[in-house]
This record gives sequence, structure tokens and C-alpha cells, in this order.
Amino acid sequence: MSALDTLVRLCPPCADPPPPEVDWAQAERALGTALPADYKRLVETYGDGIFDDTIWLLVPGSAYADCDLHAQAAERAEILADLWEMGEEKPAGLLEAGARVLPWAFEEGTGAFLYWLARPGQEPDEWTVLYNEGRGPLWEHHDMGCSAFLLAVLAGTAETEYFGYLYEVLKPTEHRFLTADQTLGESRR
Repeated sequence: MSALDTLVRLCPPCADPPPPEVDWAQAERALGTALPADYKRLVETYGDGIFDDTIWLLVPGSAYADCDLHAQAAERAEILADLWEMGEEKPAGLLEAGARVLPWAFEEGTGAFLYWLARPGQEPDEWTVLYNEGRGPLWEHHDMGCSAFLLAVLAGTAETEYFGYLYEVLKPTEHRFLTADQTLGESRR
């Protein structure tokens, strides 16, 4: 059973309406890179929205700018470039020539983002996860793909300093996913 299959059992997606279809070829052309297969399946299963009122999934072409993968990739690239130019230290994985990050999710209300660490010569399915606290210079590396990381966070098994409060304080007995439409209402672009 894949991480996504287990995630769906733990946190069922909304059945109505189904997630909008994504033109993956166009999305990848716009980003200038292929995307991981587990991410594509995650988006096709859930669409844009939020897991446990905490983790927002970015989706290419979302009707909401905050949830749009393309808009967030451009914004995050600019913000990170400015921070690094001002002297903030890059995470170790980005010191390799040609390595880069690409956001795939963000944490509600914190400014924190989840990125893929894309290293030269790696296929997208080999990309791992980097968490950046957002309002500070700390980065946390997770040697897994996005679906496996999301599952580990929701299941409370992720070795992370950042999401422990979900299970130490909130202790959810049920997990839920709400679409961006359910959470944000009518789209604003």
C-alpha cells in the first residue's frame, strides 16, 4: 500500500465536488521541470485545500493565489533569493551547485513552507522534503517524498520539531481535509 493509499484511509478526501483536473504538461512547462508522481496523485485525489486545519496543499492553476503552485513558486523564489542575498544561510542541501527548492505546501498562519529539494541529476520522484520555518532561518530535511511526509505528520510519526504540537496539544482523533472552496469561499484572483 502506498503512502497516498494510507493517507486516504487516515484522512479521506472530499468526494463532492471532485478536485479539478490539472493539465500536468502545461503545469510542468510553466515550472520548467517535471513534478513527482506522488504529488500528482495527491493533487488528483485531494485538490487544493487544507489538511487538519494546518497544511495547505499547493496546486497548479488553483483559483486561489495562495494555493496556486505557480504563484507560490515565483513568490518563494524571489523571497528566498532576497534573504540569501542579505546573508541568511542556505540549508546544506542547497549548497550543491544546481540544487534548488520548489514549494508544494505551506503551514497555516506561520509563514512556513514545505519544499522539494531538487538536486542535479535527480528525477522528481527522488526529491525529498525541506521544511522552512518561514519567519526564521531554520530548515529541516526529511528524506522522503511529499505524500509520505504528509502521512507521517498526520499520523504523528514524523521526526520533526515543527509539527509535534499537532499531536501533543491538539491530539486529533479524526483527520480532515477541507477544499480551498470550503475553507476560503468564492475564489478571488
